[in-house]
Amino acid sequence: MTRHGKNCTAGAVYTYHEKKKDTAASGYGTQNIRLSRDTVKDFDCCCLSLQPCHDPVVTPDGYLYEREAILEYILHQKREIARQMKAYEKQRAARREEQKQLQQAAAQDQVRGFLEKEAAIVSRPLNPFMPKASTLPNTDGEQPGPSAGPPGKDKDKVLSSFWVPSLMPEAKAIKLEKPSRTVTCPMSGKPLRMSDLTPVRFMQLDASVDRVGLITRGERYVCAVTRDSLSNSTPCAVLRPSGAVVTLECVEKLIRKDMVDPVNGATLTERDIIVLQRGGTGFAGSGVKLQAEISRPVMQA
Repeated sequence: MTRHGKNCTAGAVYTYHEKKKDTAASGYGTQNIRLSRDTVKDFDCCCLSLQPCHDPVVTPDGYLYEREAILEYILHQKREIARQMKAYEKQRAARREEQKQLQQAAAQDQVRGFLEKEAAIVSRPLNPFMPKASTLPNTDGEQPGPSAGPPGKDKDKVLSSFWVPSLMPEAKAIKLEKPSRTVTCPMSGKPLRMSDLTPVRFMQLDASVDRVGLITRGERYVCAVTRDSLSNSTPCAVLRPSGAVVTLECVEKLIRKDMVDPVNGATLTERDIIVLQRGGTGFAGSGVKLQAEISRPVMQA
């Protein structure tokens, strides 16, 4: 009788646990792992630094960033675009100069060919019974050079060598494409401008707690209207005129009736209600994909 254990080897069935263990040890097959609560970003953390925001801003798509982090990212991306554009313009100028030189060389070849044809014209008739100059014997006693004969076949099949400098193959420059001047959001990939960033003002659960103590707490912020606790399990929205963070339940039941910001009394539109992107909760029903996969080679039978 077999014992009930994961390492049981007396059973006649290849169990699921044994299959997973062998798959992980062999290095073949796709591995799956479920993400825990510790690997999910909190709703009030920056998407770049993954730390609680001190001066948060939100994009029109609802992604939260630290102001310093997102401005530094925008400046870095602009510098990278400027560098790529400079390299593109340099290569473009080099190709234009190369085309100009090729056109000049072609024009010179046409002029040289025309002059050679003109120089070959003679005014007196030729005697057809006299041998041509190329077939006359060499009266000066000079021997024909090695380049006089036809080139050998082996010269056309010279292989490149990495050790001889004269035979070393040359690396051709890669043709650069014109870079886009649009700065994109690191999360959504959509165009992003500094004017699109909206300041966010979270209402603290306890205003007397400093920032260091606020980071260590599980519940940090509440809804600006209903004072409900905010977490990853609570869908939230940011009101653009005031920057206040409220729950979506408050938006549907209270704010959408008259479309007025309850904090400063400004008139709202659908564009002014930004749904805040939140992380998962560790449960399958949170609507966030919590399954991570890595594809590895598959062993064929």
